[in-house]
Amino acid sequence: MITVLQDTFDHFAIGPFPYDPKHSALGEYHYYPPEGYLGGWYDPIVYYGWLGPTWIVTEDRGTKYMEQTRPQAAIARHWPLLVKGEESWRDYTYEATVRPLSTHSHTGIVFRYQHSRRHYFLGFEGGKLLLMKRDQERVIELASAAFAYDADHYYRLRIVCEGPRFRAFVDGSELLAAEDDAYACGKIGLSSRMPAQYANVVVEMTEAAHEKWLTANRSAQLKLAMRRGEYPQPRLWKTIDFKNFGTARQIRFGHLTGDGSLQMVLAQHQKRGHKDAYAHISCLTALTLDGDVLWQLGEPSPLLDHALLSADLPFQVCDVDGDGFDEVVMARNFELMILDGRTGEVKRSIPTPLCKEPTERPLYTVPHNQYAFDRLNVDSIRIANFSGKATATDILIKDRYSRVWVFDNELNPLWTFHERNTGHFPYTADVDGDGRDEMFIGYHLVDHDGTLLWTLPVDTDHTDEILIGHWDPSRKDPLIAIASGDEGFMIGDLQGNLLQKHRIGHAQRVSVGNYRPDLPGLELCVSTFWGEQGIVYIFGADGTILHQFEPTCNGNVITPVNWTGEGDDLVLLNGSVKHGGLIDGHGLRVVTFPDDGHPELCAEVLDVTGDGRDEILLWDTQRMYIYTQDRPAAAPVVVPDKYSHSNASNYRGEFNYPKRV
Repeated sequence: MITVLQDTFDHFAIGPFPYDPKHSALGEYHYYPPEGYLGGWYDPIVYYGWLGPTWIVTEDRGTKYMEQTRPQAAIARHWPLLVKGEESWRDYTYEATVRPLSTHSHTGIVFRYQHSRRHYFLGFEGGKLLLMKRDQERVIELASAAFAYDADHYYRLRIVCEGPRFRAFVDGSELLAAEDDAYACGKIGLSSRMPAQYANVVVEMTEAAHEKWLTANRSAQLKLAMRRGEYPQPRLWKTIDFKNFGTARQIRFGHLTGDGSLQMVLAQHQKRGHKDAYAHISCLTALTLDGDVLWQLGEPSPLLDHALLSADLPFQVCDVDGDGFDEVVMARNFELMILDGRTGEVKRSIPTPLCKEPTERPLYTVPHNQYAFDRLNVDSIRIANFSGKATATDILIKDRYSRVWVFDNELNPLWTFHERNTGHFPYTADVDGDGRDEMFIGYHLVDHDGTLLWTLPVDTDHTDEILIGHWDPSRKDPLIAIASGDEGFMIGDLQGNLLQKHRIGHAQRVSVGNYRPDLPGLELCVSTFWGEQGIVYIFGADGTILHQFEPTCNGNVITPVNWTGEGDDLVLLNGSVKHGGLIDGHGLRVVTFPDDGHPELCAEVLDVTGDGRDEILLWDTQRMYIYTQDRPAAAPVVVPDKYSHSNASNYRGEFNYPKRV
């Protein structure tokens, strides 16, 4: 037998396995890995309600243990996991020493691990030894046998994987056997829904299985190298120093000077009250792509807490008065303002709306069940065309997560909307062809005058991201796709009918692009966060799952990228050298970033060179690196119809609809 993994945890110092101590939402769209030594393991399960670490390294009588610390009452439906190994491992023997510190729920090991919602499990539960398969929400028992175990002893679990056949052992005795061909390969892991200790993890292969794996691995790496050769690779185009006014995902782009060139506006903030619920813009800086400051409002701060935020900030860049120069529409210190994009001077302003507690409809998820201010602390802003003008100039503002107010470009009030659950960021489009936008918000479609048209039959959680588009060529009308947290990923029609609902975990982000040019229509990409974090799914135009995998990190923005200009799209994960880059519709990392010291916190795509293809922007609070392609584009370039820069948000579904120029 050939040992391909052995871990006694001796290389760890005692203490917590690395985790985010704030259990924050930053990893939804920032590459925000936990700090500390991982030893090749990773924890794919996170939850906002948790405190402290899930896993700790402890020691007793000279033996190191990896210990799962959370009881079932604290973890709800989630399965704490710690994972290691190669996704290409096929036939192997995996064994680990396990001690259940409680017998009230399952404790064991996972194998042929695809992602945190698809794997096999061997372990103890309910007085039995169980062999199970998890596939999303379904947990299927493959085999079981009565087994007397307790919390005082260590047990040596072993699983032997030979093609579709599994043999399970405890302390050297074979007790179970089963066959299943659902998952042909995968990593290994530890899993317990009650506190448990693990020691001495070993994975072995027979010489024949090892040679077969090496051969297959070499072939796969060669194919990947050839595939990467088909794509341009990143070439550094420009770096920008943010000095003391840098920020994380709070950047907007626009044409402030009116000469056709792009500029950016960076926002810093201060937190008010409860966590990120009432963030307040403290500094706004307008900057050229050469790093020259055009103007600045407020006082910049070097504090990281003034840059990192797990929410939107209320500002957009758009020409709302038709003078040929983009304005900055923003809310600050309970004022809604329109700033001159060239100078930062205030052109118009009004107080934000009074928003005392309503009695007829309670507010949704308000900290401490009481809104903190008499006037609205604006959560986010969207520019829309409810008035039927030639361009979008109406200003929509909202709280978090219940109410909407709409104003025209002179800040005159038009209407309000309150249906309790608005989600993060609405989508506006003229879906009925009357020349005026409708608004899809939360689970509701709202007419241009604020009239509720219909609500999807969904009762819980809130919508994180929305798309409305015509990606399915088999259907005449556009569809609505929403990523709605624990409700999953859903597709509906414009009549309010829910057509598909995929329980894939906590659906967080969604995008659409031509990810599989070999298939009809466009494809949808969806990622997860809370609970089983960081799973990426590719759906066909008809809503069927084409591919699913786990990139082993957070911060996957899954933005479509027009990288080649030839009509096919790639998906941006994040800026990490190790985990990030661009994937194709099969989940292959066909474009990777150079190990040149670039920032990895934030990632975005934008055509800044003007050739019709997207550049990749990577930045942190100190600097930005902009990458373009290392080779010229083939002509003619297919330029996608993308989300307007005037409606930036951390909670918008991204899209690429190709068009030729």
